[in-house]
Parts: sequence; C-alpha cells; structure tokens
Amino acid sequence: MIYPAYIPSPSQNGFYIGPLFVHAYGLAYVFAVAAAIFVTRWRWRRAGGDPDLCYEAAAWGFPAGLIGGRIYFLITTPSQVPPHWWGPFAIWKGGLGVWGGIAAGVLVGFYVIRRRLTWADSLRFMDALAPGLLAAQAIGRLGNYFNQELFGKPSKLPWALKISPDHRPPHFSQYATFQPTFLYEIIWNLGLAGFLIWLGSHRRIKPPGLFALYVAGYAGFRIFEETIRIDYSNHVLGMRLNFWIATLVCLAGLAWFVWIQRRGKYEPLPLDGPRADARGVRGARTPSHRTPAVPSAYGKKPGSGSRTAPRSGGGSRRR
Repeated sequence: MIYPAYIPSPSQNGFYIGPLFVHAYGLAYVFAVAAAIFVTRWRWRRAGGDPDLCYEAAAWGFPAGLIGGRIYFLITTPSQVPPHWWGPFAIWKGGLGVWGGIAAGVLVGFYVIRRRLTWADSLRFMDALAPGLLAAQAIGRLGNYFNQELFGKPSKLPWALKISPDHRPPHFSQYATFQPTFLYEIIWNLGLAGFLIWLGSHRRIKPPGLFALYVAGYAGFRIFEETIRIDYSNHVLGMRLNFWIATLVCLAGLAWFVWIQRRGKYEPLPLDGPRADARGVRGARTPSHRTPAVPSAYGKKPGSGSRTAPRSGGGSRRR
C-alpha cells in the first residue's frame, strides 16, 4: 500500500535529564536568543560598534519580551487562561503573543542601548538587530512544531503536517494532516533576514530603514498566515484579530520606511562614537573601534576617490 507523504510530528515535546524534563519549546527559546545575539554581534562589529553591547541589550530585552508576550496573550485571549489564581502566570500552559513580545523586548532593549549610544547610532543598531530578530523568530517556531500547535487548515500536500488526535482542534478531529504554518514562517523569516542583510550591503538605506522593513515584512507574512490558521482566536468582522493587527502593523512599517528614506536625518555613515555622557553610566564601555577607517554599517570601506561625508552631530544629546 502507498501512503501519502507528510511531515510527522514528534512523539514527545521534550526529554528527560535525570528527573528533570526539558521542554523543547523552552530549549528553542534558548537557541533563538543565542541566534539573535550571534547575528547582531556580527553585524554590529562590521558596523564598527562594540559587539558586547548585544549581551546587555539581550539581558534586558529577552525577559521583557516574555512579559510583554504574556500580557498580550492575557489581553487578547482571556478565555484561554486557566481559571485559577496562578492562571495569568502559567506560561507552561501556553500563551505568548509575538506582537507583545517583540514590542516589549525592542522597547526595553532600545532603552538600554540608548544609554550607551548617540541617537543616530541607536538607530543604526536597530538596523543591525533586525535580521537577528528574524533568525530568533524562525528558531522559536520549532517549539510550536514540538508542541503540535499553531498549524493551519487541513491539507493533503506532500509537506502537510500530521497532528496527533489529542492536539487537533474541535471540529477537525476527522483530519490527520494540516498546513505546517510553522514551516512557512521559518522559511519566510530566514529569507527576509537574508534579504535585509543583502539590501543593507548594496543600497544606501537610512537607518532604521531596515528595521522598518523587518516590521512590514514580518507583518505582511502574518496577514497570509492568519488566513489559514485554525487555532483559537477572537474574531473581528469575520477575521482573526491578529489578521487586523498584522495589517495595521504592515502598513505602519511601510509608511515608516518611506518616511525615513524621504525625511530621515541620519545617512548611513560611520558611527558617531559613544555618547558624551556614557562615562557617567555605571559599567559603560567606550568602544575602541569607531573610526571611519573601519567598514561602514554596510560593509564597505571608504575607498580612494570617495568622499567621506561629515558625521552627524545631531545625535549627541538624549531625546
């Protein structure tokens, strides 16, 4: 007998180390953070910045992202919270909203780097960060695969995902294979990350233009993804709530990018250097490689015959 092709789901969502059970979802988050740090350090070093700044930003941004993701889930899907006093804190029961997690993590991380960098360099750091965030989100989706969650409509495609009966949503118990939305998002995020790296190396993009494209690009994919997902969600005007949020975020990201390129004040020049008051911040470090002789934010050295533009002086004060 010939069986149709499909992607099998894992039989377990983790493994034991002695008496300790390690959840694959949590392990995916660890590797996701590591990937974000690795990619951002690489890009920020190429831009002439201090790569160790990424550790400090992640140390504050990651826990803030977890808190923001949980708050978003509690606000948008309160019916899915366990009806106990500990329900709002039961992350092990599932429930982290990516929109709240990204927003909180980025805001707190930006506050941290703003205490070390000028305003202009803080915007350049955001461009260095964007591909790292996409890599982290791609790895994080592997946790959904091990949990057998956040899949799409029933499907008989060769790459359809087989879901165990106890993980199938109500009214879909008669189906065995579904659209692997986690796989679609992994491919899209990695492809978008590669595109942003290429674009920043071959075009003069005013910062944080790459970050604005990250916002628009990821949200644009979520518009499509929300049309095929079948997990629980509140609906507005017949569409999933996150469909409308993704639409608004995508449009905002595109408008932000256009505004930056037309009205932005900071050209993609070599870094300004540390903030004038950075020495007054406890534990602040003064980077030693912030001169125009190092590769610029786009991986190009100032060559002979090229004219180095004057540095921006408008970012030396806190705003």
